[in-house]
Amino acid sequence: MSDRQAIPTHFRVAALQMVSTPDRERNLAQAAALIAEAAGDGAQLVLLPEYFCFMGHHETDKLAVRETYGDGPIQQFLGDAARRHGVWIIGGTLPLAATGPADAERVLNTTLVFDPAGTQVARYDKIHLFNFEKGAESFDEARTIRPGSEVRTFEAPFGRVGLSVCYDLRFPELYRRMGDVALVVVPSAFTFTTGRAHWETLLRARAVENQCYVLAAAQGGSHENGRRTWGHSMLIDPWGEIVAQRTEDGAGVVAGEIDRARIDEVRRSLPAWRHRVLA
Repeated sequence: MSDRQAIPTHFRVAALQMVSTPDRERNLAQAAALIAEAAGDGAQLVLLPEYFCFMGHHETDKLAVRETYGDGPIQQFLGDAARRHGVWIIGGTLPLAATGPADAERVLNTTLVFDPAGTQVARYDKIHLFNFEKGAESFDEARTIRPGSEVRTFEAPFGRVGLSVCYDLRFPELYRRMGDVALVVVPSAFTFTTGRAHWETLLRARAVENQCYVLAAAQGGSHENGRRTWGHSMLIDPWGEIVAQRTEDGAGVVAGEIDRARIDEVRRSLPAWRHRVLA
């Protein structure tokens, strides 16, 4: 965006918090209601959480709802919702079919971005796959997910947006490679244990390090599959201040403004982004 005059000074964004179920259609219905609520409140960009469309009883259940890139009811839903409400939609994640020779039992955990015309304009396949063992809690996403390999950003009206997903949040080098971004999004399904310990700290660190806004949409509550997620969806400004946050469990909308002047103010007063030496 070379014409700085064309960049809006304020842009309203929203993060949707959900407690997704093993019923795809029920999840899409809830997502539709939350998108409508956010758009009705003036949001121009809406972020859904990781696994917004499906959280099964078993990790392999996602194979039954995987879609081919460019075709399927989840992708159709996202495009239709963006066009209906005239908003940018970043579709959390959905399972896309992986096409490698050893991928019959794996999917890609993919974020798709749709512009206000309903056109899919960006894609990111989650790179870092969560693995955690503590007591009765055990997770290993590599069993059913093939990792992506490419850092992805896209141009929104207010500036560049960096795409990441959940466990990526623990790897600051990913965000450095995005370059000069105005906003980073983090659709997530943090566990209650790891979220309580690290969620806010990591989100605020990424905002401070990159002197940009961070918008995080989370799963938040007790799921039908027995899993409990942390929630606390939020928007953080480039100084690390929380602009808006949902502190209770359950579905809801968290919204706030991207303020270009705030980005400029922070970078001017403490020019750490400009002072970077190591790539």
